[in-house]
Amino acid sequence: MSQSANDRSATDRRYLFLTVFVAGMSTLAVEFTASRLLQAVYGTSNIVWANVIGLVLLSLTIGYFIGGRLADRRPDAFLFYALVSVAGFAAVFFLLLTSVVLRGAAGALAALNVGAVAGSLLLVVLALVVPVTLLGCLSPFAVRLAVRDVAEAGRVSGRIYAVSTLGSLLGTYLPVLVVIPLAGSRRTAVIFGVLLLAVGLVGAWRARRPAPLALLALPLLLVPVVALGLRGGIKAYDGQLYETESAYNYIQVLRQDDCNYLLLNEGQAYHSFYCDDGRVPTVSVWSIMLAAPYFVADARPPQRVAVVGLAAGTIPKQLTRVFGPIAIDGIELDPAVVEVGRQYFALNEPNVRAIIGDGRYALAGLSGPYDLITVDAYKVPYIPWHLTTRDFFAEAAARLSETGALAINVGGAPGDRRLIDGITATLLTVFPTVHAIDVPGTLNTILVATRQPTTPDALAANLAALPPDADPLLRDALRTATANLAPVGAGGVVFTDDHAPVETISDSIVIRYLLETGPGGLGTLGQ
Repeated sequence: MSQSANDRSATDRRYLFLTVFVAGMSTLAVEFTASRLLQAVYGTSNIVWANVIGLVLLSLTIGYFIGGRLADRRPDAFLFYALVSVAGFAAVFFLLLTSVVLRGAAGALAALNVGAVAGSLLLVVLALVVPVTLLGCLSPFAVRLAVRDVAEAGRVSGRIYAVSTLGSLLGTYLPVLVVIPLAGSRRTAVIFGVLLLAVGLVGAWRARRPAPLALLALPLLLVPVVALGLRGGIKAYDGQLYETESAYNYIQVLRQDDCNYLLLNEGQAYHSFYCDDGRVPTVSVWSIMLAAPYFVADARPPQRVAVVGLAAGTIPKQLTRVFGPIAIDGIELDPAVVEVGRQYFALNEPNVRAIIGDGRYALAGLSGPYDLITVDAYKVPYIPWHLTTRDFFAEAAARLSETGALAINVGGAPGDRRLIDGITATLLTVFPTVHAIDVPGTLNTILVATRQPTTPDALAANLAALPPDADPLLRDALRTATANLAPVGAGGVVFTDDHAPVETISDSIVIRYLLETGPGGLGTLGQ
């Protein structure tokens, strides 16, 4: 073989490796982009994630099988790069189609139109299968093209899969941490899909000149697809003021009457609210937290508070309204949520310090002592398991004052208090007393654990002893808490860092509740 032929062969192999790298990166980018699109409508529960990952693995399996058989029958470089080009086109086309379908599904879910939601989900599944299956065809095909001699088959195939996996590693971090927060999920689909399409077209041109017009027409076909697919927002709810995507969430702000509401991801629960001039229209989950320090006899207003799950700042705002400018450390994982709080929820109290970080890790870095620690870090319908364990509660207790209390928001369902009982049992391994308050009109229970032994009688006594000029919100919170005290469960699994089946219990509660009540039990913002 001549020197020029050897040089060309080496160049072709290097370009093949580059293609495999981009294809591996695009495969993970497609998976994460699809999951973010689904997250905005169907949430981030374990069930959703398991289905996305399972569907991707099944599609890749089918692709590996088809790609291997096709490569043996027609080991042609042009055909390989044509597949790469079609895979890039399909990634853009079908992910943008998915976003359009999901936009309709979001409206159907808000109206609880079950048939439309189910139909949309079926279309999403079909749309995701096509590009991932095509991407799965590429690695075995690339191995077949790269192997020139059976003696080098192991080395070459190992290199191919190493390069593909390295691309997948970049495809894991780049979309989630950089591209989606900066450009959004739909533009992320366009960026990675067009990159793969470009690599495929260049490879096809290198393998056969001139390339068929049908292949060269793919970029032209994408122009109207991209123009239509990027039009409008991700959702279009009545009263929508704002939407964005962060590294952690799809964030939405809605306005109803004179109040703004923070919705995250699927939007079946609101995480913060703010009404004009600070009006609090009703006692809520967050208002009940105000009652936690009053289980201690002769209670005094708290002077220092830590809030795990700051969101847009509803708890600190109500604490500040009732108790004045006390020192409040608010911990929030997502900095974009805090920024939304400042823009739309008047999160501007100088006594509130926003700390960006994971709730447990950030709290461990604070010294206290705090008179009150609140935990409300839902990713509906789940509490992060590491905020429910005996180990975490021991860390929190060490940062409480002698008369301090910890209040945690826990979800349940009518007749199913397994998660509430489990967290109660876990708290009782650290704290001498735990009280349960069922929040009226919700499926939430506030568990209040106190550093010293306390009784419900102290709460009633503190309510009676409130001065006449006490804030009405505080009086309503204590009155509501007193009237809705619930028996504390006698049993339950004790959660530890080694064993905390919180997700499993939450999954079964959700499934059982939906089977008994139907989708109408989910509720919407307007209900």
